[in-house]
Amino acid sequence: MQIKNNGYLSIGQLTEQYLGGTQRPENTRETREGLSFQDILQQRTLQDAGSLKFSKHALGRLNDRNIELSEGQLERLNEGAQKAGQKGIRDSLVIVDELAFIVNVPNQTVVTAMDSTETSNNVFTNINGAVIM
Repeated sequence: MQIKNNGYLSIGQLTEQYLGGTQRPENTRETREGLSFQDILQQRTLQDAGSLKFSKHALGRLNDRNIELSEGQLERLNEGAQKAGQKGIRDSLVIVDELAFIVNVPNQTVVTAMDSTETSNNVFTNINGAVIM
């Protein structure tokens, strides 16, 4: 190893000295399975896209009111939220069968859930659109 005139080692010299000359592979973007980070991120984003989250409050309401959603109802709820988003609705009432859901569309989050017994007064506040599925 040669020391340069100023008495400091170059990065290449330090790498060789401390790492034994090992270099990182040229193509570090790929994982062991051959997928790049971008590929994995896109797959993950597509998996999450279109699926609603339920807030803690909404999960509590579903539990308290013994509401169980079938796969078909959950799919229609997702479709309703997508339609609301296409129309520019921010906070939407989505009605699926006898169930009513308030959905924050930009966050893809169900804020609360009610069944037909809870919607007897038919008054919903803090929404700017409704979708009936």
